[in-house]
Amino acid sequence: QVQLVESGGGLVQPGGSLRLSCAASGFTFSNYPMSWYRQAPGKERELVAGISAGGSTDYANSVKGRFTISRDNAKNTVFLQMTSLKPEDTAVYYCRAKQHILDAWGQGTLVTVST
Repeated sequence: QVQLVESGGGLVQPGGSLRLSCAASGFTFSNYPMSWYRQAPGKERELVAGISAGGSTDYANSVKGRFTISRDNAKNTVFLQMTSLKPEDTAVYYCRAKQHILDAWGQGTLVTVST
């Protein structure tokens, strides 16, 4: 079955960095666009970054220049490198695989940016 498992979240100080990973299984990972979303307390889930099967990337304006999405098709993994983190980046981060009939989400990983 399709499975997405995020890891790498945690507590980090403002200005710090974290790297999130999302390990995929159960589908042909290299053929699918992947994306990262986040949901802060009391807010709607929002798109953070996306990467196409071919490697093209797109970012929300709020993270452009600070976050980098990448993928390793040999490891069936998508990454989100986050730098210059701000308290407003605090959220549960989810990865998503969506194309055709597939629409799968991971369970999320919590990122807390605080002193």
